[in-house]
Amino acid sequence: MSALPAAAPSRAIGLETKGMTKVFGAMTALDTVSINVRPGSFHALLGENGAGKSTLVKCIMGFYQPTRGQVFVNGAEVQIPNPKAARSLGIGMVYQHFTLVPSLTATENLVIARADVPAVIDWKKEKKTLAELIDRLPFKVPMDVPVSGLAAGEKQKLEILKQLYLDQRFLILDEPTSVLTPQEADEILGLLRGMTEAGDLTILMISHKFREVTQFVDDVTVLRKGAFVGSASAKDLTVAEMSRMMIGDMKLRERAARKPFTNQPVVLELAGLFADDDEGLPAVEAVSLKVHAGEIVGIAGVSGNGQSELIECLSGQRPLTDGRLFVKDEPYEPERKKMARFKVFGLPEEPLKNAAVPKMSVAENLAFRSFDQPPISKSRGWLSPGPMRAKAKELIAAYRVKTPGPDEPIQNLSGGNVQRAILARELSSDVDVLVVANPCFGLDFASIAEIRGQIMDQRNRGAAVLLVSEDLDEILELSDRIAVMSEGKIGYVALASETDRNTIGQHMAGHH
Repeated sequence: MSALPAAAPSRAIGLETKGMTKVFGAMTALDTVSINVRPGSFHALLGENGAGKSTLVKCIMGFYQPTRGQVFVNGAEVQIPNPKAARSLGIGMVYQHFTLVPSLTATENLVIARADVPAVIDWKKEKKTLAELIDRLPFKVPMDVPVSGLAAGEKQKLEILKQLYLDQRFLILDEPTSVLTPQEADEILGLLRGMTEAGDLTILMISHKFREVTQFVDDVTVLRKGAFVGSASAKDLTVAEMSRMMIGDMKLRERAARKPFTNQPVVLELAGLFADDDEGLPAVEAVSLKVHAGEIVGIAGVSGNGQSELIECLSGQRPLTDGRLFVKDEPYEPERKKMARFKVFGLPEEPLKNAAVPKMSVAENLAFRSFDQPPISKSRGWLSPGPMRAKAKELIAAYRVKTPGPDEPIQNLSGGNVQRAILARELSSDVDVLVVANPCFGLDFASIAEIRGQIMDQRNRGAAVLLVSEDLDEILELSDRIAVMSEGKIGYVALASETDRNTIGQHMAGHH
């Protein structure tokens, strides 16, 4: 494995697709998509969930065979029957989720990734070769530490380093910064940008973060509903124009105006909460927070810093090891009866897993909060299917849940419609406290606008809202106050109007 030679414009690969089409049964996932990625360019592929981005890159990588269409590398048509063929052409992919072996060191992970690993590895020789390669590259990673001990930013660097070590000169990045702080993201994208400018690399990045696109990218291609919408230079497009290309002319729900409140009482109080993770290690440490009526407090943080465990404590899925919860100054435990009495509702992350019974119908899932109350339960605990279905139909219409009917198993609905159905259930009566976690993860723009609008409506009605989200833009858009959770602790709380993305990012990374 030879190290990269000095930068030469000829090293970067240009890639083009012509008429790329992929049909699955009755569904056309990709419809005659042609894109052109110039050698040495940093190219962003944008589009909503289901727009065809993943299908296109899987066709380029050889995971899928296109129904029709061609791929050209440096102007010559190529056949890519499988990912191995893509790699031999110099095309590599860095996935959204890490593919490293946690118990092995960085060096070991790189060497075993090769197609030609010798039966007996000369580690001294391999380390020397790797050291020479790393000296020429801007990506610095601890090479002799088990990967399990690396931070998320270092793991992502190592994933990229692995592709460069394998001599891949056209890199496809799938949401590469989803687990990184803004600072880590900027550092990694800046390093990659430098390599494209030096002519060492060409990059095609799937992203949904407009800030990264405007800051690092040369060209943009937008897909919508499986079809090509347009390509342009990134500097020629505003964020509003990119957004419009992705969404089309669909009318998005207007965000509700923020109703001003003054001197509102504290409704939800988290007082010195401690909890352990599944391995019995501390996950939530001394978390104290107050949420007032008519206020959204957003908890920002990189995934895996105790937010999931905190939400599970608030929803009754995980016991506290210490600390108390109070609602309106009264002690509160997250049990169904107390939730009803104190009007505490919520949308946990992955609602299909955490807030629904997948095989039960939409109507039954919508009745979980009210099945033992009139009109559904009239006497002696008997359920009345008529009133239950009637109530479900009402909520389905009011919250625009797309479902064949109230009797459809909820697992058959799309992600956005599961979210809407659970929100419909949770918001169908008076709400004093609303706890939501990553409410828009993986949803399309229309669903995001709708769900954020519903959350804002509850705040404007006077509910105390605790929002936990890994999407910093969502936190900044919705919150009145922002707290940052890092390593299980909340070390920073500020009014949204008195902080900024950079300060929040530093606290997310643990740099205070």
